[in-house]
Amino acid sequence: MTAVPTIALNNGVQIPQLGFGTFQIPPEETRETTLAALEAGYRHIDTAEMYGNEKGVGEAVRDSGLDRADIFVTSKLNNGAHARDDALRAFDTTMDELGLDHLDLFLIHWPLPGRGDFVETWKALEEIYRSGRAKAIGVSNFQPHHLRRLLGETEVVPAVNQIEVHPYLTNDDARAFGAEHHIATEAWSPIAQGKVLDDPAINRIAQAVGKTPAQVTLRWHLQRGDIVFPKSSTRKRIEENFDLFDFELSEADMGTISALNRDERTGPDPDTFNG
Repeated sequence: MTAVPTIALNNGVQIPQLGFGTFQIPPEETRETTLAALEAGYRHIDTAEMYGNEKGVGEAVRDSGLDRADIFVTSKLNNGAHARDDALRAFDTTMDELGLDHLDLFLIHWPLPGRGDFVETWKALEEIYRSGRAKAIGVSNFQPHHLRRLLGETEVVPAVNQIEVHPYLTNDDARAFGAEHHIATEAWSPIAQGKVLDDPAINRIAQAVGKTPAQVTLRWHLQRGDIVFPKSSTRKRIEENFDLFDFELSEADMGTISALNRDERTGPDPDTFNG
């Protein structure tokens, strides 16, 4: 089976560069869908309290027959739990739902600038990290100015920043800030919820390399050095999204895809979204 490349986070933890996203997968389907992903070769599963499907992810991890140490599991803090004590309780709930003894990565889901102080929230995650129950901690949807506050007022540098990235939103400023400070970039909505799949430039490249537009787009993410986790509920698409390691995009193809940027979000703007 294909071994997915790993990236070393800033604390030495190794994270598989290709993962499986569970956003919008119904709770009752999560166990079977996640099992299908693990059978296809994925070893990195991304969930969140907000998704309501942590229980199914935990069941799949336990029922897979794989060693727990071989599966990287991420979850994210609910938006209503940003106060310190709420965050600590929410993490306990996540662990109960997952039924796991540790989490590989725990993230603040959104900075929520109008709803509280994400610095206080981050300090709660630092406590969780020091306890050993989360092997790494990070953030999601943070802009460079949010990260500057964290770096100036807290002790632990986030291991990752999970942000919206795709050919129509290359998000280069946030990625560059992350690279400068050894914060890995994770790309959510990697195919812009399907919008890029009809793009003529991507389709031309896909035809030339004998791959689908989705595979070409995901390969673009990997070659840019980001961590990416496509989401699908069908076994065929789950397997197709994993089949990314027998081809490479040329420098010209990479440039063509990157030039499609139009700063177009499919999700909320982190500077205004308050959950």
